[in-house]
Amino acid sequence: MPNMRKVICALDTADLSEAQATVRRLAPRIKAFKIGHALTLSHGISVVGRLRDAGAERIFLDLKFHDIPNVIALAVREAAKYGVWMTTLHISGGPSMMEAAVEEANSFPEESRPLLVGVSVLTSLDGPTLHQLGVLRPLPEHVLQLSLLAENHRLDGVVCSAHEVRILREHLRHGTVLVTPGIRPADGQGHDQRRIGTAAQALGDGADYLVIGRALTGSDDLETAIRRLGLAAEGGEPTLTTA
Repeated sequence: MPNMRKVICALDTADLSEAQATVRRLAPRIKAFKIGHALTLSHGISVVGRLRDAGAERIFLDLKFHDIPNVIALAVREAAKYGVWMTTLHISGGPSMMEAAVEEANSFPEESRPLLVGVSVLTSLDGPTLHQLGVLRPLPEHVLQLSLLAENHRLDGVVCSAHEVRILREHLRHGTVLVTPGIRPADGQGHDQRRIGTAAQALGDGADYLVIGRALTGSDDLETAIRRLGLAAEGGEPTLTTA
């Protein structure tokens, strides 16, 4: 049954003190936290350890690596050295880049090897925007084809919006990790993301992890935020509600 270990809280801030305070406030219920360019550019990769000291059990480093194979291998090595649990790279970097990342990740012991998840189409993009970029096939088909490429080159999983979870779960191998950002309460706003969804939709279709930011970090009452997201506390662990 779904529980809060499926939730990854996005720390979308450059303020380390704010991020640490958020981790301390949420860590009793949420174990995984996502960091991106804002915190790492401001404070360096060592921010991973500082957030762990604040109570984060797992760190998802979301820098969306996209470069030549050797550069990406070096980036994966540094992420692993700092104990990152999961990290992202753009599938559009190509087979050689993905293979270099996987080879580097596999050089670490299993307990310290980061999960590599591929990014196909950002949740801020939609079909018409893809067409402007020269991608003429339908968006779901494009996401599926890139995700199959990622799987074929041994990435651990892919990032996908709630709109594509079902089709990916139907076509990808069992065990491929699906990470879904853009999760909002049923009455929540999309902000800068186009392809959003609810926790019930994403988990029901087969998502493994939900990335949730403002709906958690912007709430003064975690329990209320959990209920609004459709995750109701029962017996100490929130479980998915459908009502």
